[in-house]
Amino acid sequence: MVFTLALVVAEVFGGILGRSVALLNDAVHNLSDVPALGVSYLAMRWAERPADSEKTYGYHRAGTLAAFTNSFVLVLLSLWLGYEAVERLRSPVQVVEEWMMWTSMAALAVNGGITLALVRARGDLNLRSILIHNFGDGLSNIAIIVGAVVIGKTGSNWIDPLLGLGIGALVLWSSIGILRESSHLLLEGRPHELIVEEVARAILTVEGVQEVHDVHLWSLGGSYNALSLHARIPDMHMDECERILEAIRQVASKRFRIEHTTVQLERAGLPAHSGYVMPEPAKK
Repeated sequence: MVFTLALVVAEVFGGILGRSVALLNDAVHNLSDVPALGVSYLAMRWAERPADSEKTYGYHRAGTLAAFTNSFVLVLLSLWLGYEAVERLRSPVQVVEEWMMWTSMAALAVNGGITLALVRARGDLNLRSILIHNFGDGLSNIAIIVGAVVIGKTGSNWIDPLLGLGIGALVLWSSIGILRESSHLLLEGRPHELIVEEVARAILTVEGVQEVHDVHLWSLGGSYNALSLHARIPDMHMDECERILEAIRQVASKRFRIEHTTVQLERAGLPAHSGYVMPEPAKK
């Protein structure tokens, strides 16, 4: 965060002295990294905390909540950047391309270093939101450098607000995907890599399971997925029930990487008022 704050100060001075709206917009964009990095850091620390009497599932979704917050702020910010760019297109201002170029080169070095440091953790939704954010920053810096060269050779000052408009569009496009995915998880949506019918059919392969219904799949955050279901079995001894329960957990864990499985065993068929939208239970 210290490097990011120093970068923001440098871009603000460079934007003011160089009269570049693209550079100022990029400074505001980078300023949004500060709370984003802070929230994401706290989220990662919270996610490591064990479950307690208040948060019985733990704090796995802290990172998802941080990703949702960051992406929502970026959507609002990108809309504002677009508005400012359109206003400058209507009234172009003479820019100092040298300030644009050297300030953006320094910014590119900082953003490039952050992006390379995060690229290995791109599987985590929270860290991916930061990765995309910094990758967009790096592309913005490259665009400003190229734009400064073109402005210096042609004197086309309208390129500067056009770059600002492009930066806003890039941020908007990248943020909407994170916003959609994080909201899907926060609303208990099914993990995209899992299909309810496939999980149900796999559970039916367990010896003794005759019917599966009321199946629910959701994610607690990251790759920590959970499953709950009702399974119909014949009348048998408790020891046999325990064997079936363990077999179901093994199938869920090994075939689908589901970490938390809850099973209700029943002798009856589908309840009169099932909470699942499946039209009919899966049977052998």
